[in-house]
Amino acid sequence: MNYTLTELLDLVVQEKASDLHLHVDQAPVLRISGSMLPVDGPKLTPAETEAFVKEITPEHHLKRLQESGGCDFGFSFGAKARFRVSCFKARSGNGDENAYGIVLRQIPNNMFSLEKLGLSDKVKSLLRRQRGLILVTGPTGSGKTTTLASMLNWINENEERHIITIEDPIEYFHDHKRSVVTQREIGRDVGSFSEAIRAALRQDPDIILVGEMRDLETITAAVSAAETGHLVFATLHTTGAARTVDRIVDAFPADTKEQIRMQLASSLVAVISQVLCRRKNGGRVAGYEIMINTDSAAALIRDNKTYRITSEIQTGGALGMRTLDGHLLSLVSDGVIDASEAITYAQVPDEMRQKLREIGY
Repeated sequence: MNYTLTELLDLVVQEKASDLHLHVDQAPVLRISGSMLPVDGPKLTPAETEAFVKEITPEHHLKRLQESGGCDFGFSFGAKARFRVSCFKARSGNGDENAYGIVLRQIPNNMFSLEKLGLSDKVKSLLRRQRGLILVTGPTGSGKTTTLASMLNWINENEERHIITIEDPIEYFHDHKRSVVTQREIGRDVGSFSEAIRAALRQDPDIILVGEMRDLETITAAVSAAETGHLVFATLHTTGAARTVDRIVDAFPADTKEQIRMQLASSLVAVISQVLCRRKNGGRVAGYEIMINTDSAAALIRDNKTYRITSEIQTGGALGMRTLDGHLLSLVSDGVIDASEAITYAQVPDEMRQKLREIGY
């Protein structure tokens, strides 16, 4: 059979796939519960993938694709689903330099509740803060965007705020509920994250979402916004609170590292780090590490003793803190995930193996 893009997207929705991969010399591939499953049928040709690209890519993004070799944007599949799309140039197996590839990630139409995501009521108290920086971190594909969207939706339903989101591209659309929501897309509405943050400060915001803190200028702007009376949400591709703090500090020149430690110590509200594991019975479940910035945690950041943050989290359970490895262990003991998944995503795999043996796995 020859595929139409509509048929493939219908299949993605029907099979509840998270991603659709379209590459030359390969049949379309669905990612379902973490597994890559090819669709029955012939391999795609360069002409087919190029036609798919042109079918869904807006004109200004096509220009970017030609000039820089790649583009990212959001795409609505009618009322059925929304997708985050990445189009890129890539050589085919026979060396064709004009081949294209596409990866489409399905974005759920409905927001998840914080309870559905496995986040406790302690997290809701963080979302009521008037100022500071909340970081949601994890590897690519770990569900950071979904978690952030659910947090903003909770605020939108329960608080009277002005929320500004800065994204590349916009993935979840937020209606105005109790809050007013302004959503801006990099490359379409504004040139860069740092420029958008500076502009947001003149737009009477209460909350600013920064889709990704990808460079020093953006990190500086986000931290400054958090210090000046705004609640700022942002993401980083790190795992664990200690590594997240270290990544931010390491982005700065040596002569300013002490200053950024001081700024983080005073402005950081929490780090929520997550991984996405396969459930035993199908589907995915998030494993979380949650660090809340207490006075003692702030002192560790200020004094460059981030290696002790994990111990601080272990003693902060009453405040809603949890280590990633502790949460993974509980998911195994509750029968939600296999022991092998816990070992794969553990911060300290050897310790995880020992603890699993102690509980009979």
